[in-house]
Amino acid sequence: MDYFNYSRRKASEVNVGATPMGGTHPIRIQSMTNTVTMDTEACVEQAKRIIEAGGEYVRLTTQGVREAENLKNINIGLRSEGIDTPLIADVHFNPNVADVAALYAEGVRINPGNYVDAARTFKQLDYTDEEYAAEIQKIRHRFVPFLNICKANHTAIRIGVNHGSLSDRIMSRYGDTPAGMVESCMEFLRVCVDEHFTDVVISIKASNTVVMVKTVRLLVEQMEKEHMAFPLHLGVTEAGDGEDGRIKSALGIGALLCDGLGDTIRVSLSEAPEAEIPVARKLVDYVLQREGHPYIPGAEAPGFCYTNPTRRTTRAVGNIGGDHLPVVISTRLEGNDEVSEQFKPDYIYCGQQHPATQHPDIAYIVDANVWEGKDGTWPAFNYQQLVQLHHCNAAIKFLFMPYMGLNEEAMACLRLHPEVVLIAQSSHPNRLGEFRGIAHQLMNHGLTHPIVFFQYYEEKELENLQLKAATDMGALIFDGFCDGIMLYNSGSAIHDRKVDETAFGILQAGRVRTSKTEYISCPGCGRTLYDLESTIARIKAATSHLKGLKIGIMGCIVNGPGEMADADYGYVGAGRGKISLYKKKECIEKNIPEDQAVEKLLELIRTHEPDEQAVD
Repeated sequence: MDYFNYSRRKASEVNVGATPMGGTHPIRIQSMTNTVTMDTEACVEQAKRIIEAGGEYVRLTTQGVREAENLKNINIGLRSEGIDTPLIADVHFNPNVADVAALYAEGVRINPGNYVDAARTFKQLDYTDEEYAAEIQKIRHRFVPFLNICKANHTAIRIGVNHGSLSDRIMSRYGDTPAGMVESCMEFLRVCVDEHFTDVVISIKASNTVVMVKTVRLLVEQMEKEHMAFPLHLGVTEAGDGEDGRIKSALGIGALLCDGLGDTIRVSLSEAPEAEIPVARKLVDYVLQREGHPYIPGAEAPGFCYTNPTRRTTRAVGNIGGDHLPVVISTRLEGNDEVSEQFKPDYIYCGQQHPATQHPDIAYIVDANVWEGKDGTWPAFNYQQLVQLHHCNAAIKFLFMPYMGLNEEAMACLRLHPEVVLIAQSSHPNRLGEFRGIAHQLMNHGLTHPIVFFQYYEEKELENLQLKAATDMGALIFDGFCDGIMLYNSGSAIHDRKVDETAFGILQAGRVRTSKTEYISCPGCGRTLYDLESTIARIKAATSHLKGLKIGIMGCIVNGPGEMADADYGYVGAGRGKISLYKKKECIEKNIPEDQAVEKLLELIRTHEPDEQAVD
């Protein structure tokens, strides 16, 4: 991989029915039904809606053998209408179900965490090396017959690891870590290689974007060491709904796509499955605009580790850099000075205009040629004004800097002015590459100035702004380079407050600054045991003001407690119309009637969060 220049990773080709992936094939888009798999008509109709929206694969849950067998009828229903889109069976807990599903679906997803290993108890188990090896041999003994069935029926498989469903065995040796997720996957891949089975796709997902991105990077590195090139399925699991779900998905998926990783993607939203497809399409299309871009002559800094990055060491300038949280710089070039109390920016950049009114807890930035040295207002220079830096006595100076402007003269100037905050700007088709170039250039020359990334757009739709900005910022956050974000959307189509909210949402999705309640909610499938969308809406309405709280909302137990590992509270489907409530991984109350469960959750929060604002 060229760290500064975009090109797609060369993956092996995998045959999935009539729609192969990997190799030179396009990045495929997919979704998953949330209908009951035994309801043939409902599944066929929903699959058609997904396909009409542009979905290239349709996944269905198969809880048991009956559901797996009914894939035959669903397949017939679609094929009878001339639709050849591949169906993927989703299997958990029961390898016998995978054997049956392989007869009737073009692909089968299995979860290494529960394919052979016992159901999780979240207890520390000790294995000797001999016992551990025996468990791996047990996997091989059960997995090989399944691969033989797939060979005979030309069925592809997806080895799908979820952060929330690592087995106790893996956890005992590796802990709840990216390394454990990678090894859980590699155990199965090594069997596939030994058995010369090549129609394999891999996914490693998490609701935590930092874990998801780091783990996929590690997996690719490990596969390369073992001479494997299987294609990748990308997704942020339990991303949620609405704006948060879109930003979180774009941040994680986009960061990997921008590095050329990914052969198929699913945006997991707690909404109708067909709503996922246009979002995924926009992500892929936006990243592919980088193809064939002008070369960026970047130089990677010694000591930087792509698979295990840490925050770049910077000198604090005011409240920017050092150990401070990344800041949000808002733009008010049209004179609109209205700000949101919940998403209040740290700075407002006014350009040539002085602020009409000043908020006492917000600092202002104006261009250097109109700066008057007033308290609470700081000057901004561009890279052509380097000489003027010497004549300004401001405690904080903001310097707009493109990659090609960061030459020897500029770096000499920066050495004399540690009070400068760089605002990195780029008009390159691959702005990520240039922004990375700036960060590494500073590191290569021992300069510790903080960097704020200026992202400029001309979008008329808020969703487009959110997806593009999150995609452009993802890798910069995960690489440890983000000391701040400055979003500007030209024109008045999107209100400044929504632009600010997007900036805060990106930082929260990247786990670097929290500004609101976080919801970890699954997209729903045929296993979902209650009305997911209405429940999410009710819980959000009652808790959205609880800044910093994480609430997991899960349709069933498959990834429930595990994927909610860092959530403060969890609401999990336990049976048809029954809910279990969790505090962290501990189940507090089981099998609550659905009509009482939301109120019971709120009572649980009130009991354990006495210092929080009242729960509505």
